[in-house]
Amino acid sequence: MLTWIFLIGGIILMILETLIPGGVAFFLGVSGVLVGGLRFLGFLSDPFTATLAWLLTSVGLTILIRPVIQKYFGGETSFKYADEDFEAMDQIVEVVEPINDEDNSGRIRFQGISWQARTLEGKVPAGTKVKIKYRDNTTWIVEPIDYLPPDNMKLEEKNKS
Repeated sequence: MLTWIFLIGGIILMILETLIPGGVAFFLGVSGVLVGGLRFLGFLSDPFTATLAWLLTSVGLTILIRPVIQKYFGGETSFKYADEDFEAMDQIVEVVEPINDEDNSGRIRFQGISWQARTLEGKVPAGTKVKIKYRDNTTWIVEPIDYLPPDNMKLEEKNKS
């Protein structure tokens, strides 16, 4: 009975690997089939020895062979910083409500959401672009960036002089 549990359990674990990729279930299944085969051939008649053999081969395959297989047949990997503040630093955003250095009444639009913001010095009118420096609690600290005024403002200034 134990032989069939190892064989069928091993096959089920190897099939589960297609649903839960990562290699661990496959190696547990291979160990189960290997131990089941050894029990079928009469090499592991004691249930304790068979379970210990399954445990050791599972651990051995997972720890020793899995990294080698991951190296050559690795799946998709992606990299993303876990620190949102780090990702936000130096992002250029638009001022939604005027920002000043006195309170947190100003607002910026960052990642489609309106956030509280303030500057370290001076005032920034709505509609201008600013650069995020860091976050103080829930308030983004920003600094104005140099920008060229729209063409129609340049024309108005030329007409006045």
